[in-house]
Amino acid sequence: MSLLRRSIAVAAPAVLCSALLVAPDASPARAQTISDAQRGEIERIIKNYLVSHPEVLQEAIGELEKRQADAETAKHRAGVEEHKDLLFNSPRQVTIGNPQGDVTMVEFFDYNCGYCKRALSDMMELMKSDPKLKIVLKEFPVLGPGSVEAAQVAAAVRMQDKGGKKYLEFHQKLLSGRGQADKARALAVAKDVGLDVARIEKDLASDEVKATIAESMKVAEALGLNGTPSYVIGKDVVIGAVGLEALRGKVETARQ
Repeated sequence: MSLLRRSIAVAAPAVLCSALLVAPDASPARAQTISDAQRGEIERIIKNYLVSHPEVLQEAIGELEKRQADAETAKHRAGVEEHKDLLFNSPRQVTIGNPQGDVTMVEFFDYNCGYCKRALSDMMELMKSDPKLKIVLKEFPVLGPGSVEAAQVAAAVRMQDKGGKKYLEFHQKLLSGRGQADKARALAVAKDVGLDVARIEKDLASDEVKATIAESMKVAEALGLNGTPSYVIGKDVVIGAVGLEALRGKVETARQ
């Protein structure tokens, strides 16, 4: 049983008792006229009813969880609408797949995230199998200084590779590698894929690199993202490495 379910089960008799004792138009003074004996009897009746009909608690918990999920979805969608330009059309983003695709999938990732490493193959398969999908990659370094350094190098890579082909090669190699990702490792990968490392070193001190990371962090915070990988697919936010089929399902839902 989840913490939420246990809490509701424990609190339910007292809550129901209070609801019975205080009518909608009753004043606090009238509520205080209930004696301790009367209160105890009401609590006993409620407890016996819930013990005899535990499905009532199950239904109440299910409805509460549904309402919470619906509220979270509405909040995410409002955030996506408010920040859609930065999410889908920022000049600081990397776009791969079909730039004119009918559905856009935005991925927020961290180069030191183990789940992001596993989700890399999901993204690549989606891009390969869906020629109408536009994919946007946004650095979201939340796992320490090494992650920030690697994200900064990635931003500098994007600055010298407008088409995204070399960036994707760099992205795959760095994300699929073993060990801690940091500046040194990211620069080594950049060199391996044929990028101008001297230019990257120079661009690391630029305002553009700082603005790129700041923009991603701002949008992620506005959407309430607190981990990686996280996705925006159409109007929906997806948290976590949910797997290829779940992502594909979200894409198809957005397309419809």
